[in-house]
Amino acid sequence: MPGPQYLLDHDGVRLEVAALAAALRSLSVDGVQLTEPYAPDVVAPMGCGMVLSPWPNRVRDAVWEWEGEAQKLDVTEPKLHNASHGLLRNTGYTLVERNDSSLTLGALIAPQHGWPFLLDTRVRYELDADGLTVTHEVTNLSECTAPWAVGAHPYFRVGDVPCEQLTVTLTGATRLELDDRLNPVAVHPVDVPGDGASDLRDGRPARGLTLNTGYGELANRGGRADVAWLTAPDGSCTTLWADTAFGWIQAYTPHDFPRDAAHGGPGFAIALEPMTAPPNALNSGTDLIRLEPGASWAGSWGVRYTAAGGTR
Repeated sequence: MPGPQYLLDHDGVRLEVAALAAALRSLSVDGVQLTEPYAPDVVAPMGCGMVLSPWPNRVRDAVWEWEGEAQKLDVTEPKLHNASHGLLRNTGYTLVERNDSSLTLGALIAPQHGWPFLLDTRVRYELDADGLTVTHEVTNLSECTAPWAVGAHPYFRVGDVPCEQLTVTLTGATRLELDDRLNPVAVHPVDVPGDGASDLRDGRPARGLTLNTGYGELANRGGRADVAWLTAPDGSCTTLWADTAFGWIQAYTPHDFPRDAAHGGPGFAIALEPMTAPPNALNSGTDLIRLEPGASWAGSWGVRYTAAGGTR
């Protein structure tokens, strides 16, 4: 088993979290599954539910520069020769605090290849009446300014409804054009002629979508807001909200997600990954947070369930 597992079950909201990568392993409301669950004795499939820090997504060639000094990270995505999804995806978090309705896990990011900083990171999972609030925190323990970005990798569902039957709505007004190694090369409006498939603002049937696309200019630019949601044919809905810190979403729709038989078997899945910065931010600097020595930062996103008819 990949480390300790934690369970919160309060007032109809049930959460399971793995210590490894502080991964959100399962979330349900009144028995309705809102995320893709996986067994406690396996590593998160396709990054399912993992925390991604101190950067989400990729660093091209695992090389970047900070304050005029070149940095060389370990290549963790050999096929595409990138550094992928941060430095904690194989780290077991420790329990910091727990009560009936919340759970806080922590992990240090120590200096290592291509990362000359010491950061104290935490993630707090807090049950809400209709879902979950996730708060990411960091404190820079280094004696120098450090960069910071964070994301998460949840795959969402609406109960037992096959994901192909859902409608996907995502409020991003821009999308990233990627090269063949999944690194961004340009930013475009989602409604550019001939590229309507990337515009999800009015909702699109999930069936047939093949996405591995970063979206920006979300609905939360002025404050906390709903930024994406999945709607079932009966109107029930799983909604992703975020505060202003999480200005990006990576939408990823693998057609071979290794789901277990009890939840429909392998097939199509929908990841909506809240991120504070886009792919390759350590190089582009886009929305990269600068943490002065001793400084702290926090940001939140969450999940809400609405049953058919607009009730829990």
